[in-house]
Amino acid sequence: MAPFLLGYSDTPLAAYNARMSNPGTTRTIARHPRPLGGDTARSTVRDAVVTLGDMVLNNPDSGQSLRTGPKPPWIRAVAPGGDAYVKLRNSLRERGLHTVCEEASCPNIGECWARGTATIMILGDTCTRSCGFCNVKTGRPPVTDLDEPRRVAEQLRGSGLSHVVITSVDRDDLPDGGAAIWAETIREVHAACPELSVEVLVGDFQGEPLDIDLVIEAKPEILAHNIETVERMHPAVRPQARYDRSLAVLKQISDAGLVSKTSIMVGIGETDAEVEQTMLDARERAGVEILTIGQYLQPTRNHLPIDRWVEPDKFEAWKAAGLSMGYRVVEAGPLVRSSYHAEEQARRHADAVAAGTARPS
Repeated sequence: MAPFLLGYSDTPLAAYNARMSNPGTTRTIARHPRPLGGDTARSTVRDAVVTLGDMVLNNPDSGQSLRTGPKPPWIRAVAPGGDAYVKLRNSLRERGLHTVCEEASCPNIGECWARGTATIMILGDTCTRSCGFCNVKTGRPPVTDLDEPRRVAEQLRGSGLSHVVITSVDRDDLPDGGAAIWAETIREVHAACPELSVEVLVGDFQGEPLDIDLVIEAKPEILAHNIETVERMHPAVRPQARYDRSLAVLKQISDAGLVSKTSIMVGIGETDAEVEQTMLDARERAGVEILTIGQYLQPTRNHLPIDRWVEPDKFEAWKAAGLSMGYRVVEAGPLVRSSYHAEEQARRHADAVAAGTARPS
């Protein structure tokens, strides 16, 4: 049985394998089929302090009319185009690979692809979750592509890159949440590109420690999991996730001795004090070493509205505050995303380690 081993006879965690081989212990998967956008707070509000359930939809028949007006002058991105952009796009298409740059409508795709860098997205392009901020499509994913790890490694072989970021959709439909594919991908990339630093951005695997350990055992250079927003906003922003569960995932990564990283988006309904508390929680409760903070941008009118435009000076203040809390690297700015200038973040982290900066406790 056990196709999840993907050819690795030495896959760690016997308990993990036993659980995967026993259908009786396989977790029950809740499906979330809906059109892109939709009411992300439906039936998941629980005891929320706040819900934006009546404001999520902005369709013609919803009775809502949410307009944020023009973007401020500091929200300016490079338009996609140019030879390097087209070359990278074509290369990805030829290998049947997805990127979060496209699927999530990242505003930095023009700048990053023109530099020849992209964030590869594995486990398909369909997510089983329905986060109110995310433009990746939600639905029932197709059959899992077991050849994807090899193709990702082939894409990166000979690329000349020193650092790569790989992320994925959430796959709550799989018994292990996609952990085995993750581990296989990391190993394949390390084998094909031994000089390449691998950063991976994973989901919470529904808080299952054995699944998280499987990814940890593959030893990526940086292992990130995004907490995304403050605790109060989770029911509306991340209805299938939990604030404390994300902190536990990050702590497990840190406790294993890997470099941990997380990201917060602002302008989606939080307060400054809540942002600072989230920064403190990730640092003190989870030992996170790298933090990114960026402005939320509403992908479509079917997504959560923008609550405010955070000015550049505030991002600078958060960067200074994060460094004072003990983070080794803080990247904060209106267009900052988790993988934005990730290679530079990795270099700065290495410099901080070499300089003897204390490891977060």
